[in-house]
Amino acid sequence: MGYLLSPTSPAGKWMGFVTAVWVQAISGNNYTFSNYSDALKSLMALTQLQLNNLSVAKDVGKAFGILAGLASDRISPSALLLIGSIEGFIGYGVQWLVVSQRIQPLPYWQMCIFLCMGGNSTTWMNTAILVTCIRNFRKNRGPVSGILKGYVGLSTAIFTDICTALFNNDPARFLLMLTVVPFVVCLFAIVFLREIPPSSTAAEEKSETRYFAIFNVLAVFIAVYLLIFDITGDHGLSLSRVFCIVLLILLASPLSVPVYLAIQNLIRSNHKTLDVEATANTTTEPLLAQQEEQTTETVAAVVDDSKASLAVVEKMPPVIGEEHTVFEALQTVDFWILFVSFLCGVGTGLAVQNNMGQMGLALGYADVSIFVSLTSIWGFFGRIGSGSISEYFIKKAGTPRPLWNAASQILMAVGYVLMAIAMPGSLYIGSIVVGICYGVRLAVTVPTASELFGLKCYGLIYNLLILNLPLGSFLFSGLLAGFLYDAEATATTGGGNTCIGAHCYRLVFIVMAFACVVGFTLDVWLAIRTKGLYSRIYMSRKSKKSMAAAGGR
Repeated sequence: MGYLLSPTSPAGKWMGFVTAVWVQAISGNNYTFSNYSDALKSLMALTQLQLNNLSVAKDVGKAFGILAGLASDRISPSALLLIGSIEGFIGYGVQWLVVSQRIQPLPYWQMCIFLCMGGNSTTWMNTAILVTCIRNFRKNRGPVSGILKGYVGLSTAIFTDICTALFNNDPARFLLMLTVVPFVVCLFAIVFLREIPPSSTAAEEKSETRYFAIFNVLAVFIAVYLLIFDITGDHGLSLSRVFCIVLLILLASPLSVPVYLAIQNLIRSNHKTLDVEATANTTTEPLLAQQEEQTTETVAAVVDDSKASLAVVEKMPPVIGEEHTVFEALQTVDFWILFVSFLCGVGTGLAVQNNMGQMGLALGYADVSIFVSLTSIWGFFGRIGSGSISEYFIKKAGTPRPLWNAASQILMAVGYVLMAIAMPGSLYIGSIVVGICYGVRLAVTVPTASELFGLKCYGLIYNLLILNLPLGSFLFSGLLAGFLYDAEATATTGGGNTCIGAHCYRLVFIVMAFACVVGFTLDVWLAIRTKGLYSRIYMSRKSKKSMAAAGGR
């Protein structure tokens, strides 16, 4: 029975993915700043610029994700998760102590450090999860990225809705959840998450695709359930408790896959035991002979490869699609196109998420939790949909994955224009559009980087791209939104730090729309440059599928 739960068994392999899903479902805590930012602003008597710089400090924590990337090839996923969980426990724990007024507000620079720690904690979690799972399921990178990043998007809504249901949007209790829950979940995931050999046959790939479809369906059920809770408005205490119980059951539902495989393999192992006992004596010698023959062939192949390696005097730089070191990737034009286009998408999206509380208040909404949840839930649909759809079109037509990023950028620009106009209901539409496009941007960029530069140094390359989160937060949230909001507040109230009206963020939205147009142009350029790579990926998969079909006849 122990073998059935080992990481290399089918059940253990998928159990590792289930725990990865759970870690991602709680690692979006970095996007929940709007839920308690007003409490920090009032307790610490901050201006909007100071508050925005606190959110930048939170996102700067992701800049230190390079440490997680460097460590990903040197220590186990379990160690990465342990570091992230402890750092998050400290970072969010101190924020809880301040907001709950168990301690006096700390000096501003100290609060910046603890917010930075909270932000950095997720880089260790995400690096452990994404690097391990993409290596384990490298033939299904799009669905892996979409599902895992999708749950990150849902995590904001999960935390927000549970806090709304049980604690009446109490920011102190909300921060207590952010402190304790991720710590406990990561400790559980440490037991199961391991790097294992990827699938090697067409049958295994087909089986993976089938199970990923199940994970997609379950995730959509959770997202729709959260969306219904948000749309239906206020609930009584008893209904809220029922909501939380059902939500926990839905979050546990992915366990059905490894449980099914464990039962199936247990039945098979019993049959195999009987067969082996009956035929052990008659198969020993042929098996030994086969092993000796395979060993001889392996040694011969190694010798041939060694001679071929010695014959190459000068190593040519890798082309796009081959394994790159970090320095080789940084020397390519494609990396910097991807980097800057990623900045235009996630930087502007973060500015909206970090300022959603003040945007809602400026337009006259007393409770902005609905907008935080809408951005989170529709971000999930963007992530999970783009991951699977982009993978489907690669397999069917060799469509370059960056084209989906380009589509999201132009749609995001339209969303910012709508929010700048500030028509009735525009914040609802804008939060949905921004959520979808931000989700697409994250889910598509993750597998794109692995396809362009390989998996050898993927952990570090991924975290270099994630530098766009603190950089984008600083540029678009800290500088652009912070300065322009305070300028409007000063002009309107004659020195106050609160701005009311659609004009407060109008210029911010216009500038961010222009940035998205720049990102769109870069993504189209990258799609043109990588068209040959995705054609090769398509032809390779088509050839393997044809060979598998021929072998089965």
